Amino acid sequence: MTELERIGDQLKRALEGPAWHGPALLEVLDGVTAAQAAQRPLSQAHSIWEIVLHISVWEDVVRRRALAERVEITPEQDWPKVTDTGSAAWRRAVEALSTSNQALRDVVAAFDVRRLDQPLVPRGNTAYVQFHGAVQHDLYHAGQIAVLRKG
Repeated sequence: MTELERIGDQLKRALEGPAWHGPALLEVLDGVTAAQAAQRPLSQAHSIWEIVLHISVWEDVVRRRALAERVEITPEQDWPKVTDTGSAAWRRAVEALSTSNQALRDVVAAFDVRRLDQPLVPRGNTAYVQFHGAVQHDLYHAGQIAVLRKG
């Protein structure tokens, strides 16, 4: 298995499992209703829904940077607001999470391995760090979602 295949595998495991650490994102989201996703059991924390949107944003940022696009996002883009809390909108948010993960995996699979040690943006982290960072980011937030589900 090549390094890029291993990174793609880790991205997939972070989303779908099996993950070594515990439940992957889709596993921790399984059974979460739109009402639960929109709740804010900790008043100063983001909702599950907001976290799902945020993860999708960052997978897309890393994907776009890997395609040589200069991407800087605003705080509003970083943490999108949930405007529709219906069941269909929640399903679309979870589907968008899967879509953004797959799109990033596709870009990683086609990435030039010789560029792994090069920054994706000037004076930024290398492709290697950003790709692995996306995995770490997914799993960090999976843990947050697991805690919020218990709240």
